[in-house]
Amino acid sequence: MTEIVHADLVDADINALTDRAAMGLPDHYVRPRAETLSPAHLVAGLGGDEPAAMMDDASLGPDVLLAVGTALALAGDPRIREDDPPMLDVPAGQALIGTPEDDVDALHQDSARFGVQRSWVEKECPRHPCPVAAFRIAAYPVTNTEYALFLHETGRREIPSSWHYGRFTPATANHPVHTITPESADAYARWLGERTGRVFRLPTEQEWEYAAAGPEGLRYPWGGEWSPDAANTLESGLLMTTPVGAFPAGRSWCGALDMAGNVEEYTSSVYRPYPGGQLVRDDLYKRLGAYRIARGGAFNRFRDLARCQRRHGPYPRSLYAMGFRLAEDVPPADAAAEGR
Repeated sequence: MTEIVHADLVDADINALTDRAAMGLPDHYVRPRAETLSPAHLVAGLGGDEPAAMMDDASLGPDVLLAVGTALALAGDPRIREDDPPMLDVPAGQALIGTPEDDVDALHQDSARFGVQRSWVEKECPRHPCPVAAFRIAAYPVTNTEYALFLHETGRREIPSSWHYGRFTPATANHPVHTITPESADAYARWLGERTGRVFRLPTEQEWEYAAAGPEGLRYPWGGEWSPDAANTLESGLLMTTPVGAFPAGRSWCGALDMAGNVEEYTSSVYRPYPGGQLVRDDLYKRLGAYRIARGGAFNRFRDLARCQRRHGPYPRSLYAMGFRLAEDVPPADAAAEGR
């Protein structure tokens, strides 16, 4: 695999570069990690619940789990339940939202090599407490196979642009859907709610950050230090989405997977400054005005976007791999029982 070079992105205008240049890739072909699924023999002949159980084993490593996840996609992944997505309870608590102003210089110095501007980090300031009511969040982002059912049932015309010729390949059935609009994500949540009799929605950005960073406000879902085997970002060298849950080492405190990397995730929140913060008129704001906040980073972006506090949005170009995951309110009776 050719090493991804990104030293020349310092002070670069990312949105003025080609997608490959913004990803730190040369113009010529780069052989990605896992171009072939050499560990596939490890799952050949396995049946029952064993392959799905393997996806929870971080010791197997991303290459093996990619092979396992691909086998599950082709066989029908039992973890993906269109009408009953796995939801996780997030208890009520006091979230620490955002980044302390004293950390801005160090964070910018660390991320400038990726083309990150200082104002993008300042958008996360100041760190502030925020009470969060109990809610539920999906274990995984919404997948291609789930989204395809929505399109089939509703006839909605907005097909993800990442689906070449209007379809996804069977081997990516359990990969997160991406290249959609926030309006389509909202429509999916409403449709699934009507279909199941439940009330699904997108999480607010405060809920999303709390589910990812926990009460301590961790920098990454797994802790304070970057771990390349915990998230599918550009550093992984895969250069593609992966089956949901293929990086179990990145599991957050509440059990949520893929909250760093794979695809960016829309929230229900529109960008505005945090209390006491300043409005940042960056490219997103100048191009879109009030835009939907997205979180979590993606397979085609560097690790800075995978920080739990990083605020981003859907700049209109293919480099922005925008997906989503569901949230759900806790019924009053359940919330009362939790408080006892």
